[in-house]
Amino acid sequence: MTSDVATPDEGASHTVTVGPDDTGKRLDQFLYVALGAPSRSRMKALIRQGQVSGAAGTIEEPDYRVKPGEVYIVRVPAPVPAAPRAEDIPLDVAYEDDQLIVINKPAGLVVHPAAGNWTGTLVNALIAHCGESLSGIGGVRRPGIVHRLDKDTSGLIVVAKTDAAHRALTEQFAAHGRDGRLERAYLAVVWGVPERKRGTIDAPIARSQGNRTKMAVARSGGRDAVTHYDVLEIFADEGGRPVASLLRCRLETGRTHQIRVHMASIGHPLLGDGTYGAGHKASARNLSHAAQSALKALKRQALHASSLGFDDPASRVPRRFESNPPDDMQALLEALRQTGER
Repeated sequence: MTSDVATPDEGASHTVTVGPDDTGKRLDQFLYVALGAPSRSRMKALIRQGQVSGAAGTIEEPDYRVKPGEVYIVRVPAPVPAAPRAEDIPLDVAYEDDQLIVINKPAGLVVHPAAGNWTGTLVNALIAHCGESLSGIGGVRRPGIVHRLDKDTSGLIVVAKTDAAHRALTEQFAAHGRDGRLERAYLAVVWGVPERKRGTIDAPIARSQGNRTKMAVARSGGRDAVTHYDVLEIFADEGGRPVASLLRCRLETGRTHQIRVHMASIGHPLLGDGTYGAGHKASARNLSHAAQSALKALKRQALHASSLGFDDPASRVPRRFESNPPDDMQALLEALRQTGER
């Protein structure tokens, strides 16, 4: 096959010729490979929209079988404006180039517009911040979300600005770090101290049967979920008894509420987690007055995405970012240290 482009530019037409090795391939599959499209489903959509034509005219069947020597013209429409509107929301930018942007997300900021949060999200902020530098993600001028953080979890998140970057980052996140390219680590403050100072929680997660707004470790079925943890610090109460600990949690998978669910499942929920740690509210009485005040001021789970690593979509060079916990979590840690560290 021959093509006039490496990847399909937006708002342009591209000519592709079928080579002998492509005989009999589906049209959507052939064009997906020939043009380096972000996804086969994207190419299938373009065909059904009448954006592909051959010698006999427009072709709207993605499963049409191509033949050697046939020439196709593919029109890739310019991206339409993003549905979410731009909002001037301050962002803590850790890194940015033409392909992607890494944000240090504050607690309280929702990542993507959804029911109950149609405005004031990270996506709204990025549309305003990036402006015309955003390419068409799936044909829409919007940032490409490849992973998320809970509203009340702070820390590092990477977002694609182009289709090519979105595709490359999505592949890395789909591999869950098993190929060595992706790294995601969090700092978490939990009640008590895990029996083992270093361990792995391998327990599938599914929607809770008793409360559909929560996730839970699944007795059967569910999606694979693996969390590795290391105990970094142990905090004692005024009597010298261990009351809480600081953990570094590394994700091998990225399920909804994964760290919160996994730590609660072994009896060590996160401080401030009203969803999965409600049964430990009384434990706050074992903290010093300063620590109780800091926990009350936290108003969220003590969880921060502190490390993020991935291969740059363009250069393939590894990029690694680190982020210190924000002031509210730092204040909690300092207050816990005041009564002793073991």
